[in-house]
Amino acid sequence: MKRYLYEEQQKSETELGHGHLKGIVIKAKKEVSEFMNVTVLYENLKDDLFRFARSVSRHEQEANDLVQIALVKAWQEEKLLSLPVHKQRAWFYRVMKNQLIDERRKEKRLTEWEDDLVLPARVIAADHLEITELLSQLPHEFSDIVFKRYWLGLSSKEIGTQLGLPDSTVRYKLRQAISRLRKILEEE
Repeated sequence: MKRYLYEEQQKSETELGHGHLKGIVIKAKKEVSEFMNVTVLYENLKDDLFRFARSVSRHEQEANDLVQIALVKAWQEEKLLSLPVHKQRAWFYRVMKNQLIDERRKEKRLTEWEDDLVLPARVIAADHLEITELLSQLPHEFSDIVFKRYWLGLSSKEIGTQLGLPDSTVRYKLRQAISRLRKILEEE
């Protein structure tokens, strides 16, 4: 068995080149060393990091996510380990704060977007015949998307798969269709 392993090692060194294999080993050692340094850094700062994350987040899970994301970014930031402790702590706080701001902006955009996709109350209260008449006033593609979304309960992605469209295009067309429905209802 040892002989087989030795021959395989010789074979791989020959195929890859001894220098290439040595480079891989050096790189792996460097990554392990950086990981260990970041782990030590985390152990030193973790109480402060969780305290800060809990103070800016809505709940415990969000705080844990913020710390985890900051830790992953710390591993990728080579200069962080050479900074003094107070700057390392500030770097973590800044990363968590920026991550939180990005998430809040994303939530706000999605909420605004979803508000545009709410059917007018009159359409929801209408009977089957009135809805059919309303949808017939829309172009076929729009009425098809509205029907699939609100009466079949399909998601934008599922509708997009059926129609061969990206889900963002489906949402755009759905928004257009609802806007037209609102205009039709205002004119009546």
